[in-house]
Amino acid sequence: MLHDWAWSQNDAAHPSLKPTCHGLLGYPPRLSYHVNMYALTRCHTACTPVKTYPPAGQQGFTAIELMVVIMIIAVLAALAGPSFTPLMERWRVRDAAEALTSSLYLARSEAIKRGGGVTIDATGGWNVGWKVIHTQNGAVTDIRIHAAPTRVSITQSNNKTVVYADRWGMLAESSGAAAVAMNFLVYPEGKSQTDTAAIRLCASASGRIIQVKHGAACPA
Repeated sequence: MLHDWAWSQNDAAHPSLKPTCHGLLGYPPRLSYHVNMYALTRCHTACTPVKTYPPAGQQGFTAIELMVVIMIIAVLAALAGPSFTPLMERWRVRDAAEALTSSLYLARSEAIKRGGGVTIDATGGWNVGWKVIHTQNGAVTDIRIHAAPTRVSITQSNNKTVVYADRWGMLAESSGAAAVAMNFLVYPEGKSQTDTAAIRLCASASGRIIQVKHGAACPA
């Protein structure tokens, strides 16, 4: 109310001194402090520019840019693919060799614990998988089943598909037979048995198992 009255009185007496943003210093000294502050506030609001921003443009990739990126990725994949093949083969062979080694040790320990009657059965070929089983009084119990390895070939030294473990944990190629040394060759499917990724598992008559690289012969 005070502000409105002050402005109306001032405008009537001095119509040429109507407040503007650049004329505050020309007001008569009789204007009160409140009127001046009100004028400053109004002028600040009126003279402050309003910031405007241009509308944001659309962001993303064009179809041509996307096609170029896809073509570059395809070329790089085609160049790098062959170099990864040997690495993948070594991984597969190593995984199959470790799995078979674990199964042989498991069969030995279970045979000692159960008093014999444990076999590693790979009927149909080692390439299709194998299982460790216990047979007692005609009852067969699966101890562990291992699925077929991926793109890996496995052969036993005497082409046996069943290995027996007696109650002392010794490995034999037939039930009740004496323990014998044997080996398993693990190599990439479709490659030679002397491939750089091949691994030979050498199991001594005592049951010790070692790995020989490149499919080399077992140590004497």
